[in-house]
This record gives sequence, structure tokens and C-alpha cells, in this order.
Amino acid sequence: MKTSELDPSALPLPELRALRAGLQHEDDVVSYVRRLTQARLDLVRAETNRRAAGAGVTDFSGELPSILGTHLTGGPARPPRPADDYSQHPMALELTALCDECGSTDLPSMTDEELAEYSARLQAFEHERSAARQDLFTRIDELSAELVRRYRDGEASVDGLLADD
Repeated sequence: MKTSELDPSALPLPELRALRAGLQHEDDVVSYVRRLTQARLDLVRAETNRRAAGAGVTDFSGELPSILGTHLTGGPARPPRPADDYSQHPMALELTALCDECGSTDLPSMTDEELAEYSARLQAFEHERSAARQDLFTRIDELSAELVRRYRDGEASVDGLLADD
């Protein structure tokens, strides 16, 4: 049975907490891969802009700190959770394979058509991850609401939460 088919109110408290924690972990992975994808898209845009600027601009290396800093270390504030290395996660490896297939290590040598195809594939990949992340948010919110309800209605106690950790 998929987690989206489970009724949160029917789950025992430990399962409810574990399911939410698992979905939060999945969100961490999706978020990491989305940031990598968005950074790659920004690199493609920078190369496209470099080409549009003409012969006077030879590379976009000066933009790298901003591009990489925006997606890999920045972003909106989120509740802090331990930062794990997801670079070997299957989803991250899927992104790496896509990039390798498109020849992303040498953007300046790509034709305009190859660059456009690479951009389109990255955008599709990112769109799929965004949709998955929205589904995760919905499910996490449902589980969180059930936890809040149980605490509010006295079905669970804060003492029990502290004893579990």
C-alpha cells in the first residue's frame, strides 16, 4: 500500500512519526537534486547569455560563485535537519546520467541545438521533481496535522514524545 493511501488517523503514533520522518527524508533528497538541477540550468542560461553577448565575452566563470551559491548553499529558510550527502542517491545519479548523456561538462563546445536540448531535458527533470515534492509536502502536512490533532486532543503527550527520543 502506498503511503498516500494510508489514513493517518488509523496509524499508531510511532508509525505516524516514522512515516513523517521518512517523507521528510525523501523531501531532503528531492530538494537536494532540485537545487543541483537548478544550478545546472543556471549554467546553461549563463552559457546562452554569453553566446548572445557576442565575441567579447569568452566565458562565464565570474558568475559561478553566484550561480552555485544561490542553489547549493542558499535558498529559502527551512527547519534545520541534518545535512546528508545525497550525491549517491539514485535520484542524484539519474541527474548525473542525464548530464553525462548530454555532454554537460563542456557547455561552450555544444551547439545551440544541443544546449537547447540539454536545457529542455533539465527543465523536464526539474518539473518532475517539483511535482513529486508538492506531493510530499501534501502528505507531510497531512501527517503533521494528525500529530497536532493528537497532541491537542490529548491522545498523545509531549512526555511521550520526549521519551521516544
